[in-house]
Amino acid sequence: MRNVYGTVNTVFHFTGYILIILGALLLIPLIPAVIYGEQSEGPATFLAFVIPAALSLGAGLLMKKLFHEGKIYTLRAMLICGAGWTICSAVGALPFVIGIGSGYLDAYFETMSGFTTTGITMYTGLDLMPRSILFWRSLTQLLGGLGILSFFLIIAFKGSGAHKLYGAESHKIEMNRPVPGFFNTVKILWGIYLGFTAAIFLSLWAAGMSAFDGLCHAFTALSTGGYSPHDASIEFYRINGYGNYKLIEYITIVGMMMGGINFLVHYKVLTGSIRSLYDNIEMKYFWAIVGGFVLIITAERYLKIHPAGPATEGSIWVTLEENFRIVLFQVTSLLTTTGFGTRDIASPYFGQVARVLFLTLMFIGGCVGSTGGGFKVLRVAILSKLFGREMFRLQTPAGSINKVIIDGSPIDIEELQRVASLFFCWIVLILTGGLVTAFLSEHGSFASLSGMFSAVGNIGPCYIPVSELNKLNPVIKIVYIFGMLAGRLELLPAIMLINLRAWKN
Repeated sequence: MRNVYGTVNTVFHFTGYILIILGALLLIPLIPAVIYGEQSEGPATFLAFVIPAALSLGAGLLMKKLFHEGKIYTLRAMLICGAGWTICSAVGALPFVIGIGSGYLDAYFETMSGFTTTGITMYTGLDLMPRSILFWRSLTQLLGGLGILSFFLIIAFKGSGAHKLYGAESHKIEMNRPVPGFFNTVKILWGIYLGFTAAIFLSLWAAGMSAFDGLCHAFTALSTGGYSPHDASIEFYRINGYGNYKLIEYITIVGMMMGGINFLVHYKVLTGSIRSLYDNIEMKYFWAIVGGFVLIITAERYLKIHPAGPATEGSIWVTLEENFRIVLFQVTSLLTTTGFGTRDIASPYFGQVARVLFLTLMFIGGCVGSTGGGFKVLRVAILSKLFGREMFRLQTPAGSINKVIIDGSPIDIEELQRVASLFFCWIVLILTGGLVTAFLSEHGSFASLSGMFSAVGNIGPCYIPVSELNKLNPVIKIVYIFGMLAGRLELLPAIMLINLRAWKN
């Protein structure tokens, strides 16, 4: 029983720290509220952030006082991680309830989707929402991109066990650090993250977006979250006749790719090693997937759907550029699990081959060490190498050396086991969510599976129309919420959170 109290004390003590920081962050959206004069429309907007901020700060201080700090080991770190994300989403949902009168379950779904950078939204009519609410949606994704706990670590926590907290939240695979020292590593990653976000903002602003739109999209492009202040997402700028809409789309493509690439690669590029963009197996697979899928989907469009694209100038080169850009945008958006769109993936613009490949992209996801979700490109590479090894073993003597080699180094059997078990759990989660959706809705099997694909892969788009998502059965929404959390934290912290035995260790 002493272990139970010790674990509960440790988990909620550190969760209290996180809530204190969240309380301060909840006040930031008051800045756009003042800039855009939302105070003149009544006190609802201010109360939407002041009340949750006060509750978060008060609860955090109380928890920090009532529960005492204990030793952080791996299992406790996972529980802190799961509890932190769950409770932050619970408090972060309140601005939607108070500010726009949303039901609490939908608000919790929206916030969990934001923090996990999934991007599935319960809301339509975004163009008419208060700017402060839209800013908060985008800010949740900025915070979730590199992780709530990593932000907490760099702001407030300097004690022992920090690396275990970071490991519980980050991708469960061996990774090198850019520099010696854990806190130096986290600072460098956040420096790159915020620097790239600023660069994307300035580029979008220069291309014709408003400062507000540019900031919101910069927050959600690099974090690969995909929330937009417009129902039409990035397509809004083409529909509304922005002269530079093509440039906006290309800038967004670059921003999404930056988010989907391992930040260690970014560090190496920034320190002079341009070759890092293509000299390891994960990056080779990343570029091959982007190029191959764009080629296949574009070919289907020309061969099976219609050779004419949306361009009206009549030039085949204009039409080719238009189709290439639209397909590249969607492939990048899904592979990096961002979820922005310039065309609905369920629209007639895309054929059946494209729709199957889109589900494949949802599963693969971004690179390890990126802000992208999904199973990860590196793990796909490892599984393909594992299959190749099995083929090799059938053709060689039993005693021959046949390890799985990645970038010149053998992969430990423990790592192979982790990849295989994670793959199995992914399939089980997706199948479970698909079955629940099919049982409790009128959506077909393909759409039902795509919904859980989107949730577990932290992607956003699926084959269930946005207008239908908020009408889903509450049980489906709860399953998707768990799927989003499990996908972002790579299963173990989310599963440990509901495992009573874990709280006794």
